[in-house]
Amino acid sequence: MAGDDLIELKFRMFDGTDIGPNKYDPSTTVASLKEAILARWPQGTEIAPKTINDVKLINAGKILENNWTITESRAPVCELPGGVITMHVVVRPPMLDKNNERLLTKDRKTNRCACTIL
Repeated sequence: MAGDDLIELKFRMFDGTDIGPNKYDPSTTVASLKEAILARWPQGTEIAPKTINDVKLINAGKILENNWTITESRAPVCELPGGVITMHVVVRPPMLDKNNERLLTKDRKTNRCACTIL
C-alpha cells in the first residue's frame, strides 16, 4: 500500500515545542519540508523565519540540503521501524545591513553622556 511507505516526521523547534508529527512521501524534498514548517509556524513567536533560507533542518547531526529528498537525508541506523523521526529546526538570525550598522554606531556616539570635572 502507498500509505505504508509514508514517513512520519516531527520538527523540534529551538524553544522545545514541536510541529507535527505529519506523514510525508519519501520523495519529498527538504525545501518542501521547510515550506510546510513555515506554513505551520506558531503565530506570535519572537523569532520567525521569513523564507526557507532562514531555516536549517538537522537530522542525525547533518544539516540537510534543500535539494535532498527525505530518503537521501535519512539515517537508518538511528531510526526505529514505524517510529516518528525528529528533525531539529534552527532559525538563522536576521542580518543587519551595513547602512543600518553605520546608523547604529552614529546613534551610540550621539547618545553618550560626558562628565566634566572642574
